Amino acid sequence: MSEGFHLGHVHLKVRDLDRALAFYRDVFELDVTERYDRYAFLSWGDHHHDVALQAVGADAPEPGPGVGLYHAAVEADSPTRLREVYERLRERGVRVTPVDHGISEALYFSDPDGNGLELYVDTRDDDTEEWSGENRRFDPTER
Repeated sequence: MSEGFHLGHVHLKVRDLDRALAFYRDVFELDVTERYDRYAFLSWGDHHHDVALQAVGADAPEPGPGVGLYHAAVEADSPTRLREVYERLRERGVRVTPVDHGISEALYFSDPDGNGLELYVDTRDDDTEEWSGENRRFDPTER
């Protein structure tokens, strides 16, 4: 791992700021650190913000399937945390795809504006294990 760098934050453009705030606060347990005009900043506590939300209005175009951000990934600290978020997403009626990559277990889903998200837990025994390219579905409630 290179020293001196880490992921600073993810900046997402959303249609409805209040709807997006509720989603990110409820699903990921983020706290609002600042809100100004069309912007809101959310954090897990170590930084001013880990997620920045920018309201662009209801008539903004749909995210496209081509070039652009595929998803933002958040690492969970345990399979229990992964299961808790899975259950919160299901309660909200969010479509979730659980995938076991062999080196990690992940949930793939979208926020209310269609921004792709991944929540994962690293399941490797050590940093030398490599992904085999295989993906399998799994049931997060059994973890």
